[in-house]
Amino acid sequence: QVQLVESGGGLVQAGGSLRLSCAASARTFSSLAMGWFRQAPGKEREFVAAVDRSGGSTSYADSVKGRFTVSRDNAKNTVDLQMNSLKPEDTAVYYCAARHSNYDWIYRRDYDSWGRGTQVTVSS
Repeated sequence: QVQLVESGGGLVQAGGSLRLSCAASARTFSSLAMGWFRQAPGKEREFVAAVDRSGGSTSYADSVKGRFTVSRDNAKNTVDLQMNSLKPEDTAVYYCAARHSNYDWIYRRDYDSWGRGTQVTVSS
């Protein structure tokens, strides 16, 4: 399994921005498809964004499209989530996830490695 560590969470006012980062301990990071998920209190974990192995393709949940941007740096073994125009409903614990892939595909599910999460709180 891949070890994943998220950072960058915090408290921000509505309309503000945060940048989350996920560091992966994998010698073959470029073979991993990566994703971001979130879980709000009392709700199930939900897909937020994903990026393929190369970073050339991305996918977003409708609720964050146009506000969030996912990117990766295969030289640094990191994947970031830039979050702009944050809303109170974005408040959640955000998780980084990884899975091996033989293709440049995007996955919205079926990840097998997870970080411990970072808290994002957006105040109104």
